[in-house]
Amino acid sequence: MKIHPALIEVENLIETRSKDSRSSYLNKLKDSKEHNKSARNNMGCSNFAHAFASCDKDQQAGAAEGKKVIGIVSAYNDMLSAHAPLKDYPDIIKNQAKKKQAIARVAGGVPAMCDGVTQGEPGMELSLFSRDVIALSTGVAFSHNVFDGGICLGVCDKIVPGLMIGALTFGHMPIAFMSAGPMPSGISNIEKAQTRNAFAAGDIDRSELIASEQAAYHTSGTCTFYGTANTNQLIMEIMGIQLPGSSFTPPGSKLRDGLIKKTVDTILELSNKDISFGEMLTAKSWVNGIVALLASGGSTNLTIHLIAMAAAGGYKITLEDIDLLSKNIPILTNVYPNGSADVNEFHQAGGIAALTSSLLKGGMLFNDVDTILGRGLSQYTKLAELKDSKVVWINEVKILDQGIIRDANNPFKKSGGIKLMQGNIGKGIIKTSALKTSETIKTEALVFNCQNKVIDAFNKGDLNKDCIIVVRGQGPSANGMPELHKLTSPINVLQSKGYKIALITDGRMSGASGSFPAIIHVTPEAKNDGAIGKINNGDEVIIDIKSGLFSVNLSNEELASRNLCELNNSNQGVGRELFNIFRSNVGSTDDGASIFMDNS
Repeated sequence: MKIHPALIEVENLIETRSKDSRSSYLNKLKDSKEHNKSARNNMGCSNFAHAFASCDKDQQAGAAEGKKVIGIVSAYNDMLSAHAPLKDYPDIIKNQAKKKQAIARVAGGVPAMCDGVTQGEPGMELSLFSRDVIALSTGVAFSHNVFDGGICLGVCDKIVPGLMIGALTFGHMPIAFMSAGPMPSGISNIEKAQTRNAFAAGDIDRSELIASEQAAYHTSGTCTFYGTANTNQLIMEIMGIQLPGSSFTPPGSKLRDGLIKKTVDTILELSNKDISFGEMLTAKSWVNGIVALLASGGSTNLTIHLIAMAAAGGYKITLEDIDLLSKNIPILTNVYPNGSADVNEFHQAGGIAALTSSLLKGGMLFNDVDTILGRGLSQYTKLAELKDSKVVWINEVKILDQGIIRDANNPFKKSGGIKLMQGNIGKGIIKTSALKTSETIKTEALVFNCQNKVIDAFNKGDLNKDCIIVVRGQGPSANGMPELHKLTSPINVLQSKGYKIALITDGRMSGASGSFPAIIHVTPEAKNDGAIGKINNGDEVIIDIKSGLFSVNLSNEELASRNLCELNNSNQGVGRELFNIFRSNVGSTDDGASIFMDNS
């Protein structure tokens, strides 16, 4: 199938602007690979003994003989459902490595916080920064420099992007990713959302809401809605850095165990062929990742993470790249919050393999890319199954439910779910995949400096009118750019009353949001002299989604003459004071909101 010209155009744009940075990155990999070849042989004998002291005697001898060594970096903790299943993975990996005459060791752990726990709480202000902490932690883990390959165990919002940034820093060796899989479906996501709205409207009490939430989040595994965590998994699979079918295979199943073992075999094979992770991921791989995000109606958080992850591999992706592709890539899935299905139903309908097949047949993915299984993304259209206790991919997956996954020529929507918005307020994005209408909204602004003030106004009835809610002082430099997910239910309630409601913020919204117009990630942020910090209550604001424009109805002279608002972020308590250095050095959201700002 002929490749869609938009993919070729974006690939060329990325390659051209990344010529110097990619060349610098590849030169670094070359130096690292040369050093790594002799690292263990040149290591001091005491250093060497320390590295393998925890191994059994046979493995200690094997290390001295030059057997392959796999480093495991894990986000395991047993507080969070998505990462609890990872507890047993290292032992499976170690045993499989031993069977293959190799050695595997847990090189280090990375923190894994849950946005579901911290939503609306002070801890959410650490969430985005935790991605770069995870990258640093991955670097520490691999810095022992005795490894021939790596396996990264992680699932959720900032964990996978952080692992990816760290892994690309050690891209001279082969690295694979591995997830835990989703929990079994509880109550439907639609029922959960309805209960939240009922609580926000005052129709039910807290005990009923807790009962509903616990029926949704009820055991180990990833949450079943299509938020940031599951968007991570889908993108990693379509980029070819974890095995086909592994994203949404349930934890604890025989197939899951088989996929873990197969990942070990795959890394050892790649190491024997001297294939490096950083070289494997090209501009085409990153374009495929963007397409996967858009075609699946995925989380807006990935617009930040894709830019930051690609930069770690020497590639410069822009919001304009994402917007150009979004205009041409159709939405081919109908998964909550864009539809009614959850990720288990999506998986049963054909899942990522069926989506990949649909996109390849439509010319909307590059097939000529390298994956951990070898050359060609078409391998990722086949069903993972067990045969003689080993994972094989034989039959191409068919779409089993056109109500959940569609062919490329019969999409749910003709264009992707994320749109770039620009105007005199700045630049931002809006998730359109779950919106029922794209009508222009032109009404007064109601301005707040935190989401709690918005909720207070809602409870007082002050928001019972057409309005555009502006929440500023929520950018990465101000307070770490927390998600404002707590606003979703109150705004949905206002929307159900017939009011025209929208949101503009320099903060983030959850990967599970998108049912109302929300222009998010606005840059420049208020803290950095952005115009969002100059809007006053009562100013007329216009949001024209079709044209991609949003602005405050003021002359350039009036806007320039206004003073910026005063921001009173506390940045104290619940660990926030530890992150002053991050807030002072973080880049803008359109550059990935990262502390790693290497523009070489």
